Amino acid sequence: MKKLGYIILILGAISMLLPFIYMLSLSFMTDSQIFSANAIAMPSPFTFDNYKYVVKSSDILRYFYNSMFVAIATTIGQTLISAMAGYAFARFNFKYKEVLFVLVLVSMMIPPQVNIVPLFFIMKQFYWIDTYWALIVPGLFGGFGVFMMRQWFKSMPDDMESSAKIDGCNTWQIFYKIALPLALPALATLAIFTFITTWNSFMWPLIVTNSDVMRTLPLGLANFKGSFREVTDWGALTAYSAICCIPVIGVFLLGRKYFINDILSGGIKE
Repeated sequence: MKKLGYIILILGAISMLLPFIYMLSLSFMTDSQIFSANAIAMPSPFTFDNYKYVVKSSDILRYFYNSMFVAIATTIGQTLISAMAGYAFARFNFKYKEVLFVLVLVSMMIPPQVNIVPLFFIMKQFYWIDTYWALIVPGLFGGFGVFMMRQWFKSMPDDMESSAKIDGCNTWQIFYKIALPLALPALATLAIFTFITTWNSFMWPLIVTNSDVMRTLPLGLANFKGSFREVTDWGALTAYSAICCIPVIGVFLLGRKYFINDILSGGIKE
């Protein structure tokens, strides 16, 4: 039974990796290789012409910078805000605490599409349309992040906090010296989710950006695909798609070691 489970997992991994590997392979092929009978095989010889064409024919470097800047800023901001809010909900007692937390949970149940029009008018009132502010600020708060960090800090042993207070730590010192280091796996997980979500965002950047200089990479990819009027250049298109995927894969690989569950085990000695 255990071997059957491994086989199923391996087949599932192959089914998810195969399209990406095939896309990467096509990006290094010429048109004649792509439409040949051996297109499934590895490109022989390798060619970087598709990537050169993408860089020359589109402003992909600008789009890449925009996406990276927005994704990093949003990830850092949401992670810090969620950590502080989650710690407050988990460790502090204040008026209307439960009501406010219910409102946070309710925000998770509202489809993002419902907020697009009100958010757009808010951005317009602040004169943030077609600026980085409109791309970053709405993503700084996330109900899921607050809920996730609250649950993590709620499971933190009280003995750690009590020991820190005995040693003379104030609330802020306990938060960034004790709570944050212990919550590193949760913070890394939230950061990965936020980065991937922001990087792949298409609808919101499409609505709040007007100029070409403010476009993000997903918008650039859609515009690049739309530039093919009669014949689609599949080599260039797959090269563009591969460039879009590389940062997301890199971030996930860098943070995968933090996907652990029991970081607090052994933290307190009886």
